[in-house]
Amino acid sequence: MEFSRNINCLGTFDVLVAGAGPAGLCAAVSVARMGKSVLLIERYGIVGGCLTSGFVGPMMGGISSGTMSTELNKLLNDGTGMHHDVEQAKIKLITWLEQENVKVLLGCPVVDVITEECKICGVIVGTQSGLKSISAKIVIDATGDGAVSYLAGAPTEMGRDDGKVQPATIMFTIENIDEKQTIVCYHEEDDTVLPNGNYLQLCRDANKTGELPKEINIIRLYRTAYSKTSRMVNATQINGINGLEPESIAYAETQLRKQMHTVVNFLRKNVWGFENCRIQHSSTMVGIRETRRVIGEYILTAEDLIAGKKFESAVVHNAYFDIDIHNPDGAGQAESDTIPVSVKSYDIPYEALVPLKIDNLITCGRCISGTHRAHASYRVMNIASATGQAAGVAAALCIETDNTPRNMDVKKVQTALINHGVHLFD
Repeated sequence: MEFSRNINCLGTFDVLVAGAGPAGLCAAVSVARMGKSVLLIERYGIVGGCLTSGFVGPMMGGISSGTMSTELNKLLNDGTGMHHDVEQAKIKLITWLEQENVKVLLGCPVVDVITEECKICGVIVGTQSGLKSISAKIVIDATGDGAVSYLAGAPTEMGRDDGKVQPATIMFTIENIDEKQTIVCYHEEDDTVLPNGNYLQLCRDANKTGELPKEINIIRLYRTAYSKTSRMVNATQINGINGLEPESIAYAETQLRKQMHTVVNFLRKNVWGFENCRIQHSSTMVGIRETRRVIGEYILTAEDLIAGKKFESAVVHNAYFDIDIHNPDGAGQAESDTIPVSVKSYDIPYEALVPLKIDNLITCGRCISGTHRAHASYRVMNIASATGQAAGVAAALCIETDNTPRNMDVKKVQTALINHGVHLFD
């Protein structure tokens, strides 16, 4: 059966930003501050991405001074990035966008694109009143999944050489912990000793005996913005999930929410002060660490990160986060028993944000161009927000100079970032 349908256009803008996570937020605000019209679209009914819907905290990753990640941290909390109130973030972020003159549309997943030769002419979004189109001179893909890039025909990769990706997780908080006995565990190398033994060893032993699921051998406990008797829990984990497939996501949702209760029961039984803990809040979506990476003019490698490579075309400076590959085959880390692979502070070059084949497209966030191992470092929120700021500045300059991202003079991008206070060079 064949049918045709008129697709109404929602408008034409200088720049369209798809995805309202930390990268997309910073991209859209950067465009608006440079005086260009910008539309930010988001598939969920709330902005913030992992900051809100994903319930992720703390914001991780080091970055040079003066970037929007610092501004974002100050907006949401005390500036340390260690904890934020998710409910407050929901209103603070949308208010920030309103004040910065960013037009926002929610409940608008990207379902297709219209291309002509090497250019995106329109982005098709799904709404409750049918399909709609949006036109823009420059499109920024901040979807995390590289959805716009993939649909436009830009080359992408996913996973390591065998196709396996990092596991999915649901973040949640627990409350009603004895304040005198409350512990924290931020990393696999934390060495917290309890009266009944080493905390991390208790987790590993429970993994071996089956008290914890086979994918869980550490329960990370972060401080929260709520009270001293609550903790954010980063522990649930399921492998073999394709974050692009609805059936796979639905399976992950079911299994991970069951794991939440298994984790709480373990804490109640084994950790002093947690005997009466209970689930307080949880994310509204499955947390996906890894899907598509959009292949760009430069592919960032783990070797670049380990060497702390600096680039003449840097648009992100002194990024820092270990190569944190949650094991796609089981529990713990993929490349060592417990500890992620260390890196030195590294740069991200402009070319890693410029996809092959499509001329009016820029990427930011976790879908930028890099290998599976490099992605495991730059995927975190502070670094993602810095790539978003760089993408937004570049897009606005493309409008000013009637240029494409591929042909844009990176020195002009760098000068604009520096003028906005970003520390780009030592």
